Amino acid sequence: MKHAENKTLKAAIDEIELLESIHKGYDIARDSWRVLRIQSEIVDGFENLKKLTSTVSMFGSARALADSPDYEKSYELAKLLSNNGISVISGGGPGLMEAFNKGAQAGKKGISVGLNIELPFEQEPNKYQDIELEFRYFFVRKLMFVRYADAYIFCPGGYGTLDELFDVVTLIQTKKIQHSPVILVGKQYWKGMVEWMEKIMLKNKYIDKRELLHMHVLDDPKEILAVIKKAWKK
Repeated sequence: MKHAENKTLKAAIDEIELLESIHKGYDIARDSWRVLRIQSEIVDGFENLKKLTSTVSMFGSARALADSPDYEKSYELAKLLSNNGISVISGGGPGLMEAFNKGAQAGKKGISVGLNIELPFEQEPNKYQDIELEFRYFFVRKLMFVRYADAYIFCPGGYGTLDELFDVVTLIQTKKIQHSPVILVGKQYWKGMVEWMEKIMLKNKYIDKRELLHMHVLDDPKEILAVIKKAWKK
């Protein structure tokens, strides 16, 4: 346990040093070695995920409890997708990430993938992963979420979920990735954000109406599956 805590702390320090500006006493030569670690994470991800087909990346809170409605709903959705031959990629941790992986395994026809990240808190790998990868760098992990997904599902979550959401819609907006379905699960949860985007962002012309159409706000798992299949058929 002590070894795991030390490893996580070292990873956090390494990430901070990479992202902070150069400061007094920092050995810039370490960046060259860090590139090799980044490269190894990318190669490992590519090698382990290259055979995935019909795959959805799912995002949601690590803090959701196992007896919460969001957990149950996320589990059932992932199970439905897996029963239809769709593999699921999650962040590999607790909360809704666990629900996604658990549901994917229960569905049996899809692969359950976890992209774990070394953090000083909250991130403990769940036990429902067919493919379990571990990353030190967020940006490498984000690359894997996007590169191997054919659709994106966002369940209720916090900063991390919002970060991934706006990463994905920005990549679609700028045509860096193809226009894949982006689904927000939970009309009540996402209502305020979507209304703000319509009334403030759209009104000020910082986005246009077409860009709002990237996102589907849905509740029914069968309707979510239908939207994904319809988009893939096109």
